[in-house]
Amino acid sequence: MLKKKDLLGLYDTSAEEIDEILREAEGMRKFLDGKNKKSDLLSGKSLITLFYENSTRTRTSFELAGKYLGASEVNISSSASSVQKGETLIDTGETLDSLKTDFIVIRHPMAGAPKLLAGRVKASVLNGGDGMNEHPTQALLDMLALKRKFKKIEGLKIAILGDIKHSRVAKSNLFGLTKLGAQVYMYAPATLLPKEIEKLGAKVCKSREEAIEGADGVMGLRIQLERQNGGLFPSLSEYSKYYGVNDELLKYAKKDAIVLHPGPVNRGVELSPSVIDGEKSVILEQVTCGLAVRMALLKLLAEYREAEL
Repeated sequence: MLKKKDLLGLYDTSAEEIDEILREAEGMRKFLDGKNKKSDLLSGKSLITLFYENSTRTRTSFELAGKYLGASEVNISSSASSVQKGETLIDTGETLDSLKTDFIVIRHPMAGAPKLLAGRVKASVLNGGDGMNEHPTQALLDMLALKRKFKKIEGLKIAILGDIKHSRVAKSNLFGLTKLGAQVYMYAPATLLPKEIEKLGAKVCKSREEAIEGADGVMGLRIQLERQNGGLFPSLSEYSKYYGVNDELLKYAKKDAIVLHPGPVNRGVELSPSVIDGEKSVILEQVTCGLAVRMALLKLLAEYREAEL
């Protein structure tokens, strides 16, 4: 059983809890391959997705996760809510709590927003991405995809390349993967690499070849132009030439290596089209794993709420 009512990040989630989530998610992944994708595990429960930023994969998979498990689901976007009238996050959260909501999934441009909300509501809060801080469910689905391929996480070498500085996905993966015994190698332009990231357990490389050499998993990260002020690299074409991943570079990885990307992919920038659509790519499998992970989390948090709240 999980040890707290919320999932705010993997920095403060134990290896044992991550293992439990992945075991449950593997069962949900098999459930999704069945003919009947309907369960009553969360019958009578309510799920609200509260998104202050755009999303396709995360929001849709959380919504489907709730529906497949039998919960009542409502989506709220900031553009169609009382936020436009000046309502604060805390006031919004307390209003939703008064509606006896069981789960609130929040995506917010400010780091720490999910934690702030979780401290003011009885509902279980799940972080769908907060600023440049964390995106825990994305990292969990990445780990599930890796575990389904290699049957383990411990001992794997994972290369992460791209806009690491602005990536909440990179940080959550670094926390989760290292806790389960994987080695994380990172490569990016100096302007897109956080200072002292090595103190968090990453191995910073001097070249793409060094990062990818002998890797089991190669993860490209999206160039997050919406979080940048510009001038961090000359152009997208030059970024692709000097920092992108193509078939030639993949030859440095292990023969059975897989390619991951959190999406959406800027085709021909972080990854070449042939890599995106190639046999090593598990990008679409990651999407399915994301649904399985979010179903697993709702089930485990519901069990925690029944036992502790």
